[in-house]
Amino acid sequence: MRLFLFFFFLLLNTGQLRAQTSSRADSLHLTLKQADSLFIKNNLLLLAERFRIDASQAQVLQASLYDNPTVTAELSTYNPEARRVLDVGRQGQKTLAIEQLLYTAGKRNKRIALASESAQLTQFELLDLVRGLRFDLRTRFYSIYFQQKTLKRFDQQLLTLQSTVAAYEVQYGRQNVSLRELLRLKALLFQLSNDRTEIMFQLANDLGALRTLLSVDQPVKPLIADESLTMYHLPGQSEDTLQQMALRNRPDLKAAVSLTRQAELNHTVQRALAVPDVRLGASYDQAGSYIQNYIGLSLAADIPLFNRNQGAIRAARSQIHYQTQLWKQKEVQIRNEVAISLQKVREVERRVQAVEQAFTTQLDELNEGVILSFRKGNINLVEFVDLVEAYNDSISHFNRLRADRVSAYEELNYLLGQDLFN
Repeated sequence: MRLFLFFFFLLLNTGQLRAQTSSRADSLHLTLKQADSLFIKNNLLLLAERFRIDASQAQVLQASLYDNPTVTAELSTYNPEARRVLDVGRQGQKTLAIEQLLYTAGKRNKRIALASESAQLTQFELLDLVRGLRFDLRTRFYSIYFQQKTLKRFDQQLLTLQSTVAAYEVQYGRQNVSLRELLRLKALLFQLSNDRTEIMFQLANDLGALRTLLSVDQPVKPLIADESLTMYHLPGQSEDTLQQMALRNRPDLKAAVSLTRQAELNHTVQRALAVPDVRLGASYDQAGSYIQNYIGLSLAADIPLFNRNQGAIRAARSQIHYQTQLWKQKEVQIRNEVAISLQKVREVERRVQAVEQAFTTQLDELNEGVILSFRKGNINLVEFVDLVEAYNDSISHFNRLRADRVSAYEELNYLLGQDLFN
């Protein structure tokens, strides 16, 4: 029976090795730094957002342009006395006029300032988009890495259990083991297969999202050295220092400030609109005025008698109060987010430190010893199943904990608006 198990196990290992080799050739192997670079270069959302920035900068240019002058020409269509059509010669009649709109109260400069602030807001929105997508990228990158580590251990366990179940089926056919023992092993194999399938589903979702973020078609294989994870450590700064750092760096807060500033600039524009603009012009009349070849200047302006833009000014003033409250609320939100994230980091670090560094090595050694002892008949089936289940659960939970640890630190990075750990 032991010889049969050995050859069966060797056959399954060989098939798995070929499958892994084929899969590895088709995968895109990336370090975190390479993934970051590829993300900045390829992500379609970022590329689309850059066009929004170009459009907002074009609006600044548009706001700086002067209005075009208006030219009017009036020609004599028909002279009944001379019986001439289009009589515009020396004895005919024509009128020419030109008019230019002149803004008062600094409207042009105020509109330029408002358009510039709007363009600045677009840049803050781009930075906030990069911040959110990069957090998603890094979280999924590490999650994929630890899920693949768990799957590697599960695959090894599946090979062992499959060979053991196959051997037990042979022995059951010879009536050397009971049906209950065979079904108990199959139930263990079934549970492990289900656990592996759940991880595979989550891994497929994360891989799909990561490929979308990187705009690539190949499966991604994260390359992470375990020693590089030591860059994540409890920050030496106090909670208040970290909160102040977030208030200085967060692009979403800068966007809230920009919206408040836009409301203030819009208020100045609306007040300026209450001042009438001036239309300056000149005209020439060949024969239709009190003298021949009349030349005159014109100056026109609206009289602010009924409409002094009162409603728009009031609305703009209310918008300032509205955006100011949102700005203050965002500051409170950021402070609380940093405080809560710091608590998460401390808790997950405490849990990780409570686990010995040699935990996985000891588990592997125990698992190998359990399998060997079971094959030699030194432990019974119940003990074997309990120990295998404990190993599988421990490996899964430990890798999940390591992924949660990195995610907690990356969330703190995200909430601070800068890479505190790199």
